[in-house]
Amino acid sequence: MSEHQALTYCGFVAIIGRPNVGKSTLLNRILGQKLSITSRKPQTTRHQILGVKTMGAYQAVYVDTPGLHFQETRALNRYMNKAARGALKDVNAVIFVVDGMKWTELDTWVLEIISHVQCPVILAVNKTDTISEKELLLPYLQSLSEKYTFSDIIPISARKGTNVKILERKISELLPESPHYFPEEQVTDKTLRFRVAEIIREKLTRMLGEEIPYAITIEIESFKDEEKLCTIHAIIWVERDGQKPIVIGKNGARLKEIGIRSRVDMEKLLGKKVHLRLWVKVKGSWSDDERALASLGYID
Repeated sequence: MSEHQALTYCGFVAIIGRPNVGKSTLLNRILGQKLSITSRKPQTTRHQILGVKTMGAYQAVYVDTPGLHFQETRALNRYMNKAARGALKDVNAVIFVVDGMKWTELDTWVLEIISHVQCPVILAVNKTDTISEKELLLPYLQSLSEKYTFSDIIPISARKGTNVKILERKISELLPESPHYFPEEQVTDKTLRFRVAEIIREKLTRMLGEEIPYAITIEIESFKDEEKLCTIHAIIWVERDGQKPIVIGKNGARLKEIGIRSRVDMEKLLGKKVHLRLWVKVKGSWSDDERALASLGYID
């Protein structure tokens, strides 16, 4: 290497944890923009999503993953667990995210999976802003240090940004010397079609009851991107006939509201006006059909 050629550092970082601990919120906070969709419901994230953060000589490629969970009752659940486990292959560091002082049996199971990796693991204890008795945090962190030889244990609040910069600095110290894998301005490997589909699914997940979001997926039927206008036609697939009127709502009111909220976020993402049309259709048991999952973009 020439003495005039500056060193660069780059590597992959998996963000792992059980469902609903704030993995996607953390990635969005690190990137400074919304990439992964979020909601209060577990298993909102279904895919591996790469988020690229370039700061000078350092480029960290974060891999946001679906929450690891015990049950693999459907093909979709098996796909999500496989995507999360696959993120652990050939990474340079792992961020293991847990929910405050709420260690569960599922966290123990996830840690057992992580324990087989050959790279440093940082434990990010998230949602510390919600802990009312702060004096209990330090002894709790000490007890966590006895579970595994973590390279660091960092209490954070992904929602408020507390200690996230400290976490990023620790990650930069673990990146190997390497050319950058992505251009400096690139933030993700996902297409705009994927991101607008996820926006629709986020609004559905937030607006509907507990069960319906897990029976829904989105297919972008057409995506016409012009200079001042983007025209998007999307199908909302449900699994049963009875779910269709719930999504549509009385006189189409719920579907209209979903469209309005989705369009607002799409226009922020695309920087132009969006004309969005939504249809609700039934594809029976799509989440337990590997051919259906492949056609909907879940399985390569």
